[in-house]
Parts: sequence; C-alpha cells; structure tokens
Amino acid sequence: MADTTIVEVDTDVRDRLAVLAADRGLSLRAYLAELTTAQENATALARAARAFEDALERPGFREGFARDFGGSTGRD
Repeated sequence: MADTTIVEVDTDVRDRLAVLAADRGLSLRAYLAELTTAQENATALARAARAFEDALERPGFREGFARDFGGSTGRD
C-alpha cells in the first residue's frame, strides 16, 4: 500500500474539488496529483523565467541571444 496521510479540508472545498475532478473524469486523488504536478511545473517555469530575466541584465547577453536565435534585442 502506498504511504498516505490525511488532509482535512472544509466539506465545501472537498465537494468543489470533487466536481472539478469528475469534470475531468478523474478521482479526487488523481485530480489532486495532477493539480500538484501542474503547480510544480508552473513554479519551475516561473523560476526559469526569472533566471532568464536576470541573465538579460548581463552585458552582451541580449545581443548574443539575438545573434544566436534571431529577433530583436528588445532595445530597438
């Protein structure tokens, strides 16, 4: 058996999540797992976007990126 824990939520929240899960044809457990994965991916994407924005501040990065991948440097 999988290692599990109990999470308590208001009945209203549980019912709303169950409806969302059913709309996707998933069990509540599967829906929460999918939701968790999506949130982890969104967090990683935001972190990568911040890292890219930080890199854009390095001297010459914009120009090198435009040279290697085409497009504007954003300073035109």
